[in-house]
Amino acid sequence: MDSRNGPEAPQESNVKSFFNSAPPLRDGDLICNKLKEFMDRISLSSENGSPVRVVCVTSGGTTVPLEQRCVRYIDNFSSGHRGAASTEYFVKAGYAVIFVYRRGSCQPYCRYLPQDSFLEFFDLTEDSTIQVYCILQVCQSHATMVKKAIRDYRKAVEEGLLLKIPFTTIFEYLQILQMVAKSMSWTATRGMFYLAAAVSDFYVPWESMAEHKIQSAAGPLDMRLTQVPKMLSVLRKEWAPSAFCISFKLETDPGILLQKADMAMRKYGMHVVVANELATYKEEVIIVTKGRRTAVRRHNKETDLEEQLVYLLDEMHYEYIKQGGA
Repeated sequence: MDSRNGPEAPQESNVKSFFNSAPPLRDGDLICNKLKEFMDRISLSSENGSPVRVVCVTSGGTTVPLEQRCVRYIDNFSSGHRGAASTEYFVKAGYAVIFVYRRGSCQPYCRYLPQDSFLEFFDLTEDSTIQVYCILQVCQSHATMVKKAIRDYRKAVEEGLLLKIPFTTIFEYLQILQMVAKSMSWTATRGMFYLAAAVSDFYVPWESMAEHKIQSAAGPLDMRLTQVPKMLSVLRKEWAPSAFCISFKLETDPGILLQKADMAMRKYGMHVVVANELATYKEEVIIVTKGRRTAVRRHNKETDLEEQLVYLLDEMHYEYIKQGGA
């Protein structure tokens, strides 16, 4: 039933309840200001030249706090590599990118640095003087790629094509996604959502959560999790109805992967669902669209699967814009 003519549908009610009960977004005003400045620059660039396409890339996994003053939480598997790599290729394709990422996850243009990169840059001499190494000395085997990454990163920032917004919890992620979607509404068909983040399916409502650390002395923990409202349909129907939307479906059982991808596309109105199996997600994905499935495979260890993936999605988005969003 249409909520304008009667009671709210359960899904709409669940979404409203989630946002009403969520804790206030940390640095919400700062994020809002950064989004406005970023989108104002993109709007000005579009007016003075060719229209700029904008993509929101979400990356990394959300956490589910178990206490309001959080000590324990449920985590979601995701390194953020796909989102970070894809961001680089979207910028290369001419997109302005809003990179919404899990704190501590993989970052664009940083994939060739050693994991313990900060301490790798320093050493102590015999008299305990700190000696600083050039980054390229540390990354000798990847020197050419590191130089290129530095140049590409500087170019993206200087041209105003990259904005990074961090999240940790499921509450932060969904509030930020809503803010980004609303700030991108004016881009219409030139907007894209590339939803690569691993979003929690269940959570503990804030008002039901213990305020302080749960004590182990209390015995076995009995906790009821609530299903996270499916925001994909809300994104498509309300927040960004004209944007080109891509979601991801990860499964461990290859027998149900494509079925679940088809179901997600129909249920949530996605334009594309990228299906990947946990055992092979770094080597192969399947692009699922209406009536078509396209396999994308990594050619060798020197290439990124994400380069081919973004290339194909770029073509699909261009055709979507050309057809007026049909």
